[in-house]
Amino acid sequence: MSDHSLSFEKETVTARFIAPSGDEIQKHIEIRINPVTGRTSRIAVGRGAEKEPGTETLPLPPPNADDTAACPFCRPQVMSRTPRMASDIFPGGRLCYKDSILFPNLFPYGSYSAVSLFDNRHFAEIGTASVGSYTDCFINCRNYLRHVLEHDSEAIYLAITQNHLPSAGGSLLHPHLQINADRISPNHHRSLRKRAEEYFHETGSRLFSDYLLHERQDRSRYIGKTGSWEWVAAFAPEGFFEVWGILPKITSLFQITESDWLALAQGVVNAQRFYRSLCRNGYNLGMLFVEDGKPCLEMRVVILVRSNYAAWVRNDHTGFEVMLGDMTTFTSPEDIAKSAVEFWT
Repeated sequence: MSDHSLSFEKETVTARFIAPSGDEIQKHIEIRINPVTGRTSRIAVGRGAEKEPGTETLPLPPPNADDTAACPFCRPQVMSRTPRMASDIFPGGRLCYKDSILFPNLFPYGSYSAVSLFDNRHFAEIGTASVGSYTDCFINCRNYLRHVLEHDSEAIYLAITQNHLPSAGGSLLHPHLQINADRISPNHHRSLRKRAEEYFHETGSRLFSDYLLHERQDRSRYIGKTGSWEWVAAFAPEGFFEVWGILPKITSLFQITESDWLALAQGVVNAQRFYRSLCRNGYNLGMLFVEDGKPCLEMRVVILVRSNYAAWVRNDHTGFEVMLGDMTTFTSPEDIAKSAVEFWT
């Protein structure tokens, strides 16, 4: 296996200006090209020493962190205040796996949109949920997606995501994952599938396996392992403190074993503990599947920090990201890996 078709490109550009002191200043910006997507991202290394407002300490819990009575996901009202699946999809209406309960999303994003609960607390601060509760929730998601595919074999574009706190897009505090399946491909599924297939046909190798091979050899962004999952800081991040977990050679949801789900959960909790050490409380997780029977696209989970959920905290997306399409972060992936590695050991 070779990574000869993967290019880890980066270039430094320099901005020059006269400071108020009269001195000429040079600031360096590193532009990297994502080897998977071809998209560029920027690292404003000169801002790395800045202390992001609102991250001096971990922000206090949200004001409604104890309001279990109003939460439709809390027990005992979860069974009376959440929807049930159509009987032709799943006759029982809801899926339960150990302590995890899964049901349709009341505000769906696609044909098969669901929510899976974990951790029975109404509010779990980042990095405090148990590995077991995450594992059960992931397996519940897997079981649901299997039911969907049995019901609709063309709904091959699958996703498991998480929004932790409103700053990451979460509408309810209660810990949960979102699950989606559709016949129509979202943008990231479509581009990933195309890139993985092209790469496989050109090289005979798999995209993420070769990406991982490069990072194992380079070592500067390699973080560690949990079971068969291997974890790296993203070379060209599209979010702050972006971490990838890769499960090499596994190209289908149906190939992931229960021990793999447990190892994934451990890596997710490790990443959250790392973010907590940075006094960050909001984050997103995403795992995409294309169940087309082709051996090209391997399993990858992407985890990244969002702006803190706290008063007067600056958003992590500015006009540059929204309108120009280049994510700009302040910390090099190599420094992220050095800081994160202790949470994998």
